[in-house]
This record gives sequence, structure tokens and C-alpha cells, in this order.
Amino acid sequence: MSEYQYYEFQAIDRPLDRAAQDALRSISSRARITATSFTNHYEWGDLKGDPCKFMERWFDLHLYRANWGTRRLMLRVPVRFLSPTDIDPFLREIDWVEVWTSGDNSIVDIQRDEVETDDDWDDGSGRLAALAPLRTDLLSGDLRLFYLLWLAAVQDEFVPDDEIEPLPGIGPLTGALEGFADFFGIDPDLVEAAAELAADDASMSKDDLRSALAVIPEREKAELLLRVVDGDTRVAAELRRRVRKKKPVPATHRTVSVLRMRAKEIAEARERAEVERLEAERRRQAAEAEKARRARLEILKQRGANSVWREIEQEIERRNPAGYNNAMSLLFDVQALAMEEGNRDDFDRRLGSIRARHEKKAKFIERLSKLGRDSDERMV
Repeated sequence: MSEYQYYEFQAIDRPLDRAAQDALRSISSRARITATSFTNHYEWGDLKGDPCKFMERWFDLHLYRANWGTRRLMLRVPVRFLSPTDIDPFLREIDWVEVWTSGDNSIVDIQRDEVETDDDWDDGSGRLAALAPLRTDLLSGDLRLFYLLWLAAVQDEFVPDDEIEPLPGIGPLTGALEGFADFFGIDPDLVEAAAELAADDASMSKDDLRSALAVIPEREKAELLLRVVDGDTRVAAELRRRVRKKKPVPATHRTVSVLRMRAKEIAEARERAEVERLEAERRRQAAEAEKARRARLEILKQRGANSVWREIEQEIERRNPAGYNNAMSLLFDVQALAMEEGNRDDFDRRLGSIRARHEKKAKFIERLSKLGRDSDERMV
């Protein structure tokens, strides 16, 4: 497959009416279109419409993935939920994020090229559903999405060491935040370092919400309840935003150099743990191999030398790779047993006889030449 592009759009606040679906169908005859989504992928060609226009007219979320490393995520939120003064400190050093206003909405467009991730193949399906909670969090005033964008600038070394982080941490991470960092290839060690401290508003208890509700005037409460009855999905986000604004902001903020140092420590600890894991696995495999070898040698002892040597001759006479390999496995074990029991002279005599009788079997003799060279390794 020379190229692959995946496009997915979701309408959350307002489903697509028939006219909107017909307009989309006129743009793409093969897309999967529902009342809440537009999905298509291309192995040749491209989307005929403009994703920015799609967002302005119909959708609240968009995800794009290309197999050459381009990743894109767009979010549309009402203007009143996204203040430029709140997000500007996160985006000063980033040129791959755009925010613009269209009517009553703000659209956040995040597009990064040459993203490197660990996944061998990801067709993009399911990604947007996993990232969709980011929009809900943003409506409720959670700005940790933008902290991750700032962290990407730290990773790219666009941010000086003495700059202070824009939030006092981003912990605890949600699945959506982790998915976002993975999708855009943000250094997981930097993300883990940032998440070691909790964001000032990341946790919100029922007591916090109860206290916030208690001080809302009765008339305003009634209006909020009416909006809930009418199906307004933004009421909960607005209430959570109120709580965030009233919670005190911790004084602890780290510098970029501290974050980088901590990320390096995390990476080194992870590498040490991986080395220890691999060494433990090597020891386990070696112990299992030795156990299996001992079991084979015990069987050879019980069978007796003459029986084993006859089987070696039978395997050689098969004159095929499988027979030669079986014969060699038996010879390695018989050699090890002879060395243990002090019968090396008898082994060498029998081996010389086999070599003489089968000298015209070039492939077997080639294998036989490895016996002395490899026996020490097999016994380790």
C-alpha cells in the first residue's frame, strides 16, 4: 500500500439533518455517513472537501491520519468556553496549532507532520472515540490538553530551560490524555514526569460540586434544570468550569529543566528495568534449557549407548535435513554425557567411525564439523 489516509468527523452537539447528510454525500459517494459522523479512508486520492469547512458547518471533532506520519485533530467549542488569554501561554512556541473563530464557535486545529510512534500499523479507526472526552474536558475548563501541546514544544527544544510550566502538573492522566500524547508522538517520559504532580483542577469531588451548587441562586438553578430537560449537554461542563475557577491554584510550578531532568531519570529507570527483565528472562530460559538437557541425558542413560548410536545411524540414513538435524542433536547430547562420565575416548572412536562411513554425505559432514565448535556453547 503506497499511501493511506483516514478521515473521521463527529457531530456531538447537533446531529446532522437530511440536508447536511445529502450535502456530504455529494462530496463523497463512498464515505460512511450517519446522523452523527462522516468516515472515509483513501488508498489512492484524497478527500474532495475542506476539513476546515466541514468543521465550521457540521462537526465538533475531526481526526486525520496518514501513513507518512501526519496526524491531525480538530475540536469545535462555543466561543464562550475558550478564552484566548487562557490558552495563549501554552501555544507561544508552537506553529502547528491554529485557533480561529467561526460564528459562535472556536475551532482548535492541531496538525503535526512526521509523527513517530511505536505502533506498527494503526488505521485510525477507534482513535477519535478515544479522544472525544478531550472536548468535554475542554468545555469544563480542563486545559491539560494544551499543556501536552506545550510539552511537545519542550520535547522539540523550542522552550528554554528556565521557562515555568503553564500548569502545576497534569496528573492524574486520563485515557484520553494518554491517547492524545500517543497519537501525536509526545515523549512518554516527559508526560510521566509532568503527571507526577496533580493539576490544580484535575480532581473534582462531589463535595466540590455540592458546594458550588449550593451558592447558585434559585432562579439560576431553575434555568439550569430547564436546560437539562431540553437536552442541553453543556450544563454539566459549565458547572464544572465554575468549580475550577473557585479552586485555589497551587504555588508549585516546575521549570523546563526540572521536567527534562526528571524525564531523563524516568527513562534511565525504565531502561534499567528492561535490562533487568531481559536478564531475568535469559536466566529463566537458561534454567529451562538446562532442565530439559538434564532430562534428555537421563533418558539417554536409561536407553544405553548402543541403542542411542543405532538411532543416530538411522537418522543419518534418512538422507534429508530433518534426519541430519536429529542425528546432530543426539550427538551433542551423547558427547555431553560422555564428558560427564569420562567416556570421551569411546565417543571419539564411535564418532570417527560414523565420519568415515558417511564421508560422502557432504551436508551431514558439514553439520558434523560444528560438533566440537558448538558443544561448549550448548553445555552453558
